[in-house]
Amino acid sequence: MKLIVGLGNPGVKYEKTRHNFGWRVVEQIREQLKLSDWHSEKKFRSLICQANLNRQKFILAKPETFMNNSGPAVKKIANYYRIPTEEILVVHDDIDLPLGQIKIQQSRGAAGHKGVQSIINHLGSKDFIRMRMGIEPAQAENIETEKFVLGKFTDQEEEIVQAAIQKAAHLIRAAL
Repeated sequence: MKLIVGLGNPGVKYEKTRHNFGWRVVEQIREQLKLSDWHSEKKFRSLICQANLNRQKFILAKPETFMNNSGPAVKKIANYYRIPTEEILVVHDDIDLPLGQIKIQQSRGAAGHKGVQSIINHLGSKDFIRMRMGIEPAQAENIETEKFVLGKFTDQEEEIVQAAIQKAAHLIRAAL
């Protein structure tokens, strides 16, 4: 079994923010595969959706713990289903990559991403796979990082974001 986690923040206020890029990717996978709706699992503090694709069982998860505290939810799901760390894919925004660029890595540090650091801390390992979704601004903006990542994409950026979401969902489905 594999666990695919999209990082983000719960609530309408955060729906289309840069920090919710991961949530949007796993939602796209759910929609493309026509899977059942999300259901809230209180014991995991997450929305989850279980499925099979090509005889591969997997869980899509959206922790509802807020970005910087994603680790406890990921650990609870992984422990409950006995999913090895190497079978976990975490999809998240990355301010160090150009908007729309996707980079896949494994066994890397958090590089300043507090949600990823929370997962590393709680799993006690960095051996999971990371799909980094670029959100770097096109030009240097004089805005603090927290405000930037909690801001929404412009209409022009949203076109790039939609293409990246489609590509990321395709890559994950192909890997399954």
